[in-house]
Amino acid sequence: MPHNKQMAQGQPTSISPALWSSRFVFIMAAVGSAVGLGNIWKFPYITGENGGGAFVLVYLACIAVIGLPLMMSEVMVGRRGGKSPIGTMAEVAKAEGRSKHWVGVGIMATLAAFLILSFYSVIAGWTMPYIISAMSGSFSDISAEDSGALFGGLLASPWQLLLWHSIFMGLTVLVSAGGVRHGLERAVTKLMPALFILLLILVGYAATTGHFGEAVSFLFKPDFSALTAEAILTALGHAFFTLSLASGAMMAYGAYLPKHVSIARTAVVIAVMDTGVALLAGLAIFPIVFAHGLAAGEGPGLIFVTLPVAFGQMPGGGFFATLFFVLLLFAAWTSSISMLESLVSYLNEKGIGRVKAAIGGGLAAWLVGITTLLSLNVWSDFTPLDMFARFEGKTLFDLYDYLTANIMMPVVALLIALFVGWKMKPAHSASELGAWHKLWFPVVRYLSPIALLIVFYFNLK
Repeated sequence: MPHNKQMAQGQPTSISPALWSSRFVFIMAAVGSAVGLGNIWKFPYITGENGGGAFVLVYLACIAVIGLPLMMSEVMVGRRGGKSPIGTMAEVAKAEGRSKHWVGVGIMATLAAFLILSFYSVIAGWTMPYIISAMSGSFSDISAEDSGALFGGLLASPWQLLLWHSIFMGLTVLVSAGGVRHGLERAVTKLMPALFILLLILVGYAATTGHFGEAVSFLFKPDFSALTAEAILTALGHAFFTLSLASGAMMAYGAYLPKHVSIARTAVVIAVMDTGVALLAGLAIFPIVFAHGLAAGEGPGLIFVTLPVAFGQMPGGGFFATLFFVLLLFAAWTSSISMLESLVSYLNEKGIGRVKAAIGGGLAAWLVGITTLLSLNVWSDFTPLDMFARFEGKTLFDLYDYLTANIMMPVVALLIALFVGWKMKPAHSASELGAWHKLWFPVVRYLSPIALLIVFYFNLK
């Protein structure tokens, strides 16, 4: 009878094998998924490249108008299905009387997460030798040339990269194998508070450089003359990616969310905390950059090439450099756990034990990651799609990044918006979102698809 009643109400009959023990834990897990290298590595340098305050203002608007409604959608579908992203899309589509082909959304999201994890692990692995270098005092009075040579030497060594990639993937598998309560919960409830404490310590230190006011002005005083159409698209794209959307992570974590927890209020808290981390990262980094006469728009090398030079010239720079790269490691770790969860939860549903699923999924991602690390050195000249002008000169790493960021994730996000906005019965989404539904529904039905189509068009242009 309960199952029949559920189906009559359009509610899938699946029951989550485990639930988060509290709303706080889910928030920590979701923020951990969202907060990653994108917040602490990418956000500062794209802000620097795009003029500072005006870019930040557009970014915040995109988070509120596009990112937040999509996050609510993914968590809602995840909780309603109560399974892996693949299982959830199958369950919810069936309950809504829609085509079974909607399961393809879950499949693509899971594949995107898997591919991202494979190269994300390689990049995250860079933080570990930098922690060792910072602790050993290697940054002391280091020149820009020597800092560049240090980073270049790391990328040129496949064996070094393999070592750190393996250790990082092992850490990710270790947490995932523990399951929801004993693995994911324990990790995020320790790592996320530690991450916030480290970040606040670094911001406090940055305030002593004498250039904190300059950094605040750079981040929060908009200069709209510096804003370009490309910068607006960059802000829109980053707002979408920074919240860990379209990779199945929020759907997988939403499956473990108790029914009494408000999806909308929780999503707002997650978005605010995720954005806060990005802004704090800017306040920690830019005062140090400005204090040493370095350029804010240094690009991807800002963290691994420029900052070591600044740390090397600071009193106590070795200590604070160590804290910074530990912070970066923690942020990457919490994100990688959520990426693996999409695949592990699916394998678990298919009867594979949690430990075997975590090891198998992690091992597969580790193997694909080897092709990424080799493309940084030994295979750097291997550009297999040169026959297509768009992909000319792109290594395997470049292709993985392009495929996931420019094609798979925008498509997944667009299809999720179309599903919840046009295929799911409004009464069912209203039962999940309550009073927020009236505000959420027109945004996700009309505005989100249009914004995502614009992003998709310009990504492929």
